[in-house]
Amino acid sequence: MTKSTKMQFIKDPIHGYIFINDFERELIDTRFFQRLRRIKQLSGSEFVYPGANHTRFEHSLGVSYLAEKMTTSLCNDEDVDITDYEKSLVKIAALLHDVGHGPFSHTFEALLQKIRKNHEDLSRWIIKESEIADILNENGLKVDQVCGLIHGNKTIKNKGFLNQIISSSCDVDKMDFIVRDSYHTGAEYGQVDVMRILYTMGVINDNLAVNYSALPALEAFLIARVESFRTIYFHKVSRASQLMIVRAMELAEKEIGLLSFKKPEDYLKLDDFSVWSQLMESKAAGKIMKELADRKLLKVAFEREFMTRDDFIQSTLGKKEYREKLIEEIANEAKVSIDNVFIDIPTLPSVPYSHSIDLPAYEIPMFVREGTERTKKEVKIRKVSRIFEALMGMMYIFRVYSYKEDREKVNKAAKKIFGQQTIEKQISF
Repeated sequence: MTKSTKMQFIKDPIHGYIFINDFERELIDTRFFQRLRRIKQLSGSEFVYPGANHTRFEHSLGVSYLAEKMTTSLCNDEDVDITDYEKSLVKIAALLHDVGHGPFSHTFEALLQKIRKNHEDLSRWIIKESEIADILNENGLKVDQVCGLIHGNKTIKNKGFLNQIISSSCDVDKMDFIVRDSYHTGAEYGQVDVMRILYTMGVINDNLAVNYSALPALEAFLIARVESFRTIYFHKVSRASQLMIVRAMELAEKEIGLLSFKKPEDYLKLDDFSVWSQLMESKAAGKIMKELADRKLLKVAFEREFMTRDDFIQSTLGKKEYREKLIEEIANEAKVSIDNVFIDIPTLPSVPYSHSIDLPAYEIPMFVREGTERTKKEVKIRKVSRIFEALMGMMYIFRVYSYKEDREKVNKAAKKIFGQQTIEKQISF
């Protein structure tokens, strides 16, 4: 139980007034959380949508707000018992869930793979090894439990649903960013009643579940999520800029020490502003960064979308060595430098949820209330939603990028290599 009672508020364009207490204010005012003001939520999307300059800072506040709303609402469920300590735990974990994001947000994950880490690993590391741990301890929250909730681990015994509020098939992280990203880009897909979904959620078989009465809102949300991937997250221009940033960071990684951080204080130095400046001045990455700054972006030379549920294809397309072999083959055929060919295979589930640890992939639990006692009965969403069933496949967007001057040659080479066959049939090595 925290000791802070004084409340303050922050005005948010999505959720209105977000109230915080002294404890939460102390966490927000740490250097590590304030750094999130300098990490864009949608790095690269500003080259398509000029308003897409919002940051991980406000997203984190929004997720914390929704987490508090969800725990409060769940207390109305007769099968749920949530203590004040657990409410605070969930809200704080939601607040800190993105504190480990690197410069250019998810784009930095490409570099973190080299050290077998992701931003969630770094969030846990920062929380445990910085003054954040001291603040949590002083306010009576267990650091390991906060970190566990961020990762969706079973940190609260016999209350698995608490672990799904931030990371599950229908969590508050996704509820915030789909609406927030839509608002800042100007896309219309995110005008979904997420509060309808949140306020009707309950618990069945120790899992978070959506009330059948909210099915129309859930279906609208699923469609919005898929369309946002098409038009925002995997927009060809957004991806082009991200590919260029990744290449620049890979070229300059050792020169400017992007992976040389040893303690959280070192990581503080890495944000969009500082890394952009260093990359612009880098001998190895300066050229590609100047092109990016002047919006001389990569162009799509070849593109194909396809649907499949084959896990082998998904894993193969995601392997760097496979992409490198394709790049070499295309470059040789086009007679251009391999440095001028880029492969982008942003695979995603058409129902893009990370399933909970207890649930089969793509499943979103639902329930109906029956009888005079209004008892809950589980419902399979596949049986009640044709929209969900239609979105069950895997959608792949396979793209080959090149510079403008090589675009035609790379296009012809890619067409010759892939011909009229489907991408699935190309995976033969």
